[in-house]
Amino acid sequence: MGLKDCTIELDNPYNTYYAGQTVNGRVTFTFDSPKKIRGIVIKFAGEAETKWSETETKTDPNGKQYESTTNLTGQEEYFQIQYYLLGGKNAAETELPPGTHTYPFTCALPPTLPSSFEGEWGFVRYTVKVTLDRPWKFDQDIKMAFTVISPVDLNLNPRVKDPFKLELEKTFCCFCCASGPLSLIVHVPVTGFVSGQSVPVTIECDNASNVGVDKITITLRKLLAFHVHTPRRETKRKKELVTSISVGPVQAGNSQTWQQHLMIPPLPPSNLVNCGIIDVDYDIKVVAEASGMHANLDGNIPIVLGTVPLESFQPPPPYTDTPPVASDIIATETDPSMLPTQPVSPASPPNNGAGGALGWNIGDNKGYPNIPPPTFAETAYRAPTISGKNDSEFTRIVGGAEYAPRYPTYAFTPTAPPLNNY
Repeated sequence: MGLKDCTIELDNPYNTYYAGQTVNGRVTFTFDSPKKIRGIVIKFAGEAETKWSETETKTDPNGKQYESTTNLTGQEEYFQIQYYLLGGKNAAETELPPGTHTYPFTCALPPTLPSSFEGEWGFVRYTVKVTLDRPWKFDQDIKMAFTVISPVDLNLNPRVKDPFKLELEKTFCCFCCASGPLSLIVHVPVTGFVSGQSVPVTIECDNASNVGVDKITITLRKLLAFHVHTPRRETKRKKELVTSISVGPVQAGNSQTWQQHLMIPPLPPSNLVNCGIIDVDYDIKVVAEASGMHANLDGNIPIVLGTVPLESFQPPPPYTDTPPVASDIIATETDPSMLPTQPVSPASPPNNGAGGALGWNIGDNKGYPNIPPPTFAETAYRAPTISGKNDSEFTRIVGGAEYAPRYPTYAFTPTAPPLNNY
């Protein structure tokens, strides 16, 4: 049989890194008999791909109709690093004895990588692949995906720190008589959030009309755009429902106010910075469903999802009787927008088995002392397989073919700023 077992271990327990960090790890092979190889190759790759097929009915010169399918694709390659852990391209054949063989590896990630993403018509994916280069036989591959995060610090975006009020109004006409207006006001204290937080939403409905409102639905949506360029340029858009809540009804002539929270699960940050073929945005869709055959009242609130929460979301520091000490430090020394946000993985201690990325987190940033460290949770949006066109039947996928990226997810109380009186 030869190869009995193989594993790839990274020095981060979540298999998650920030762009610009260094990935360290080791690959371990277990053989139950001698194995002849030319070398062991490791390859790190980062790429994005979009693809779908379109079928249309065409007519041939004889007037006969037929179905024609076109495969549309888009691709971006961010980096590719490959080197030998053992042997070389023109090295002599080597026989490895039975037993366990371990080889350490390292790879510095470029600082401009977009965040990992998995969607219906495209992905941004990072993989490590180890190949047993066997003379006169098919090579054997071991492959694993890992997550890369491009930091999005909400504190550096002044637009997401302000409250947002959505005001909607509609007048119904019944038997040529106009009713009073149906007014809906929805407001949030800020428009910048991170995974793990909840969005506090205040809903005010003043139904002065003679038409009832069956329910008011508030939905957090992911707005996706996938772009292809071969054999032609085209864009496919999708609006994915993430989570929603409903309140109501509101009878004609009545008014009501609610305070609700939308919980944000692990999700990729907005925009997918540095990716040119996939766009990711978020909004809160508001729909008041009118009774009968009347049209609904609807609108939306744009939301930015980051990886570093707003400081204003954190609970205040513990109370102390000691008055604050006045300081003459210039603003640029304390302004969070002037401080670095990208954590740096410390160098790995030599030969002690502890990875350099163990324990790293954004909470290490002294510019945000009230921000707790995140965990890194799997998203519900996963790839059915990470096998690609360059893989074969001999490629083993570490951890199974399915793959879900992990995103920074926070848990703290309170989860959002207090709702102001508007």
